Amino acid sequence: KRDFEVNSSKLKHVRSFCREVFEKLNINQELKDELVLAIAEAAQNIVKHAYKDKPDVNEIMVAEISLVNNEMKIAFYDMGSPVDPNKVKHREIDNIKPGGLGTFFMQEIMDAVEFKDGKKPWINHLVLTKQL
Repeated sequence: KRDFEVNSSKLKHVRSFCREVFEKLNINQELKDELVLAIAEAAQNIVKHAYKDKPDVNEIMVAEISLVNNEMKIAFYDMGSPVDPNKVKHREIDNIKPGGLGTFFMQEIMDAVEFKDGKKPWINHLVLTKQL
C-alpha cells in the first residue's frame, strides 16, 4: 500500500511501485506489463477525471495491491469528485483518435473493474481484479 500525489507528472511513481511488487511476486514479464498498463490507465483516469487535471491540487490517492488465493486486487482510493460508474465507458474502438481507451484496456486486461462505495474518508474506491 502506498500514497501518491495526484499529479500527472507523478504517475511514474505508481508504475514503479507496481513493478516492484510484481517483481517480488515473480509475475511473468508479459502479464506484468499488462497489469502495469491497466494500473497506469486507472491512475491517469483518477487524475484526469476525479481531479480534472488540476496541477496544483494538493491531494493524495492510495494504491493497494493484495494477493489472496491467486486473486490479485489492486485498489485505488481518492478524494476527488465522486465517480458515477454508469458514466464510465470507453470511446468507440473504430473511432481512430488519441485517448479515450483507458477503460477499454483496463476491462480487457483485468477480470473485473469495479467501483465500490468509498471507505471513509475516501470518496472513490476503484478495484481491479485479476486471477493469476
